[in-house]
Amino acid sequence: MSSFEGVLVSDQWLQSQFTQVELRGLKSKFISLKNRNGKVTIGDLPPLMVRLKAFGEMFKEAEIGEILAESGSVDNEIDFEGFLRMYLNLQSQAAAKLGGPKNSSSFLKATTTTHLHTISESEKASYVAHINSYLRDDPFLKQFLPIDPATNALFDLAKDGVLLCKLINVAVPGTIDDRAINTKRVLNPWERNENHTLCLNSAKAIGCTVVNIGEQDLVDGRPHLLLGLISQIIKIQLLADLNLRKTPQLVELLEDNNDVEDLLGLAPEKVLLKWMNFHLKKAGYNKSVSNFSSDLKDGEAYAYLLNVLAPEHCSPATLDAKDPAERANLVLEHAERMDCKRYLTPKDIVEGSTNLNLAFVAQIFHQRNGLSTDNKISFAEMMTDDEQTSRDERCFRLWINSLGIATYVNNLFEDVRNGWILLEVLDKISSGSVNWKQATKPPIKMPFRKVENCNQVIKIGKQLKFSLVNVAGNDVVQGNKKLILAFLWQLMRFNMLQLLKNLRSHSQGKEFTDADILNWANKKVKSRGRTSYMESFRDKNLSNGLFFLDLLSAVEPRVVNWNLVTKGESDEEKKLNATYIISVARKLGCSIFLLPEDIIQVNQKMILTLTASIMYWSLQQSVEDSDSSPSPALSVNSEDESFLGGEVSNLTIDDAASDTTVSSQFENEDPIVACSISTASNIANEDTPVASNNTTEDTPVASGNTTEENPVVTPDAGVPPPTENEDSPMKE
Repeated sequence: MSSFEGVLVSDQWLQSQFTQVELRGLKSKFISLKNRNGKVTIGDLPPLMVRLKAFGEMFKEAEIGEILAESGSVDNEIDFEGFLRMYLNLQSQAAAKLGGPKNSSSFLKATTTTHLHTISESEKASYVAHINSYLRDDPFLKQFLPIDPATNALFDLAKDGVLLCKLINVAVPGTIDDRAINTKRVLNPWERNENHTLCLNSAKAIGCTVVNIGEQDLVDGRPHLLLGLISQIIKIQLLADLNLRKTPQLVELLEDNNDVEDLLGLAPEKVLLKWMNFHLKKAGYNKSVSNFSSDLKDGEAYAYLLNVLAPEHCSPATLDAKDPAERANLVLEHAERMDCKRYLTPKDIVEGSTNLNLAFVAQIFHQRNGLSTDNKISFAEMMTDDEQTSRDERCFRLWINSLGIATYVNNLFEDVRNGWILLEVLDKISSGSVNWKQATKPPIKMPFRKVENCNQVIKIGKQLKFSLVNVAGNDVVQGNKKLILAFLWQLMRFNMLQLLKNLRSHSQGKEFTDADILNWANKKVKSRGRTSYMESFRDKNLSNGLFFLDLLSAVEPRVVNWNLVTKGESDEEKKLNATYIISVARKLGCSIFLLPEDIIQVNQKMILTLTASIMYWSLQQSVEDSDSSPSPALSVNSEDESFLGGEVSNLTIDDAASDTTVSSQFENEDPIVACSISTASNIANEDTPVASNNTTEDTPVASGNTTEENPVVTPDAGVPPPTENEDSPMKE
């Protein structure tokens, strides 16, 4: 694995204003501009800045020129640090023009921003208490616990990555194989970087929005970024049961069963508010709580809620108290008698701490939700999907959320029906493809507006050579799960094709086929003297996992500990191997969303994505080696590049799809953690044409049988562009 090299700035304050991901993106653009012009002047910056989404939506090029001209003559040459200061100046102007940051609709989109460095000591203390409680018995971490919240011990302990990996497993058990975590008192830089890579890829795999955070930021223990990530992980844990699948009793919140679709589409925190208001109404509270901040400051809503949930512990003094701080203290005493954990102090309630109030209400829900068990539960159970559909839904949902788009997906099938999220994804992976003037932003009351959005989605899909035979926007609006999954599969494939095509300059313009991926994997394994072999992506022998462990070891010998590998003969041994494979691949740098069951059951699509993701990482390292050395590429590079022939056929790849390169990330303002982030990632060509997707027999896109009456979604490239009639708005 290549060593991590950060972008260093001599001015420490200036360095602290950016994460390594941002610095890499900006450095790439600065060097590209300097290489093109020989030097960089203030006059060169407006055309560059206006291309950045953060500024392009706020200013015209002339306006940017006027702002930057205040710093000196347009002919003045500037260095990289001067460029960074110009960027910060323009950013502050943009923030002032907006009038402050926009409020997020979901806590998972409220990720820490690079330029807001204040941290809440109350939140830190609360998260420390949570960690001390849930990880105190961990075999490795117990020697370092409890953490003192009054110190910076939390940030120091998080620097080696073990704490964050363990916390992810607390939030979503089984996400990371503990055997893949490097647990030693003293880790070398390579082992530490592995842990952080594993942490960030696993955080994306449970639904965290990992934006603007790189491995070096975790190594440095940057407080605001660490607290932001820890906050997301803890909240995912606390809100995990706020859905009908986990808590079918939530249907009691519905006045009419016809409203169940609305409940399915709500974010977890919105469900929590709905639950709270349901009980407050029963308790006689005449107000409605719409947030976890100002509406809870006086403590009255808490008093009514706890009185109706635990009347045996209620006290009239709570509501009689005139001082909000006193009432808040009585509320917390009531909660303690219910055995609810304290995530906040009376001061936090009075000051309206959003994150801590949300955590406290979620804890009350877990301890005593007050919902009854009746015949409505069977109604909720009927809504459950089959296992494969559920796994596919999870995979696509996590992939979309990893892209860093503005809207967070909570329930895939419900959230995509108005078309807006699909348009955001299309704009992210094919910039400029969406005509936003013809799109309607949620909330959308008129049904035909949803159809218009979805018609544009289908139209763009056809322009990108997706196979959408007899598919119209109304199919998405109606929530046709089969077609939604098939369309998203093609989106993932398209995204990964772009990533592979970014390596094209290092492979003489040749592209990839699924057969190339298969051949590459087999030859890679064979070149290391291993005997395992993959007949196809449906080879049942893959279920024991040994081939993928051989492949991972072939691309990076140090990454697999063979003492932990089983023979894969029994079901238990197969699951151990599959779990280990996923964690090792993430530790290597692959951003993947499959589950152990996908390997054990040899899910063809997921097997292909896993193999392609490992191939992408390996080729990327070859690119880095060839870029960093003036001498001819090593034999491993020649070996990798020898497989880069043929046309792009049905390359159905999804797992590495979120790992866009740094330069292309910055074009869309939302950098995400890339697969093994490195300077060599800046080779992205933003104007690379899209390859056609030819059909192969071994890689079907849509599952299930297709009849003549049903729309067909296949990977056929020969679909003509849509006409206006084909994509005209449809009546519901």
